[in-house]
Amino acid sequence: MPRAGTGGAVALDSLVGQTAPDAAASRPTDAAASRPTDAAASRPTAAATRIRETTYRRLLGLADGLSVTLALTISTAAIGRDPVTLTALAVPPLFVLLAKSMGLYDRDAYLLHKTTLDEIPKLLALSTTGALLFWLANGALVDGTIDRPQVIGFWAALWLGLIILRSGSRAVAIRVTPVERCLFVGDPDSAEEFGEKLATSNAVRADLVGWIPTAPGETRESQLSLSESIRALVAERDIDRIVLGPGASDDELLDSVRRIKTNGVQVSVLPHVARLVNSSVELDRLNGITLLGVRRFDLTLSSRFVKRGFDMVGSVLAVLVLSPLLLLTAIAIRLDSHGSVLFRQARAGRHGETFKVLKFRSMVEGAEAQRETLQHLNEADGVFKIAEDPRITRIGRVIRKLHIDELPQLFNVLRGEMSLVGPRPLPLDEDRRIEGWHRRRLDIRPGITGPWQVLGSARIPLREMVKLDYQYVADWSLWNDIRILLLTIGHIVRRGGQ
Repeated sequence: MPRAGTGGAVALDSLVGQTAPDAAASRPTDAAASRPTDAAASRPTAAATRIRETTYRRLLGLADGLSVTLALTISTAAIGRDPVTLTALAVPPLFVLLAKSMGLYDRDAYLLHKTTLDEIPKLLALSTTGALLFWLANGALVDGTIDRPQVIGFWAALWLGLIILRSGSRAVAIRVTPVERCLFVGDPDSAEEFGEKLATSNAVRADLVGWIPTAPGETRESQLSLSESIRALVAERDIDRIVLGPGASDDELLDSVRRIKTNGVQVSVLPHVARLVNSSVELDRLNGITLLGVRRFDLTLSSRFVKRGFDMVGSVLAVLVLSPLLLLTAIAIRLDSHGSVLFRQARAGRHGETFKVLKFRSMVEGAEAQRETLQHLNEADGVFKIAEDPRITRIGRVIRKLHIDELPQLFNVLRGEMSLVGPRPLPLDEDRRIEGWHRRRLDIRPGITGPWQVLGSARIPLREMVKLDYQYVADWSLWNDIRILLLTIGHIVRRGGQ
């Protein structure tokens, strides 16, 4: 199993803190017996946690204060050319207080993956509120009258500044803060999956340094022993975060983890997939208990209308902007090798209907006929992927690396066969392998990009890809489409895909 931050493979056995029990007596307790007190054990962990959380909060506060200062300067000096009053000195601290009231400094402490992209809707609301207050303040901030262009300039500069400077502050924080040391408590499959996700994430600086297995149907005594093992390993390995996998949710264990958390250890819970039915849920609080309201799977008529409208507007604008690149790519392909500029392949579309996907040809003519002879070189699970495919042409390597070969699919979007964002359109032979409820991934049109591409399609086996696609459909929103498009652009810039 890969271990985050090391780039190597680490066996689960090397991470085991205590062996899996069938009873309390079978669990080794040598570490537990020699553990220090909670207060002594928590000092290194609590210090590292405080450094990490304080660094993020201060850098984010600094970014917000600088953003509002720049926005105020642009709107008054550059647009309105009005001098500011001394009252304007109170704007940065008051704005930071407003951001604090919206919970924009506390969320990072609970997350492994800290990203500004997920905050954009909140930052838009914060910028809009700030612009409204800027307009209402009027003469209190500037020696003159605030007009419409100044308010619009303040709002736009503030929103963009928050996104850019917050992203920069997190990039700095992740490099200067200690690596987050994680302990996983749960079954081997979940532990291995969690470790692999850590290892393949470029946006998370954390290591899996310990694993404590759990066994189904444990007695109360063995659960108490498990709690002691966790407390001992937290002290022994300076754990910053405990991740509770499926099965590690006994009341006694949760109570013990709550006490550990008070000493500076963060806690995350990996829910059981079957419990959430791979669907989007809404928290529903009822007199002290929490229910999970599972959303309907299919898109409503209004949602389909919004998604299709977004696809049409986005694809038309993309074709207009990218038309010179499309033309140059077509000429380069024609000069580089014999054959058609475009490659057409039958794919499974919405409700399994077949359509012809369009791509710039990146391989030699007749490459499909050579696939069987190259099957032994396949590096992916369930789909056909070869890193150094001998069929790829010189121009093909360039356009694949930059994902330019996918651009003709904009015309598939205009024809109503695809969407800008959606499930991956699989070749027919690969689509036949998908059975049962996973086939509902094609209740909507397949997409040029999707969650599979953002994570690196070559690294994701077919069984994981269809789960991601199903989850995307269940959790659809217009903002999520925009978010995936932005992540795709970043993915292409980093050239991280195959």
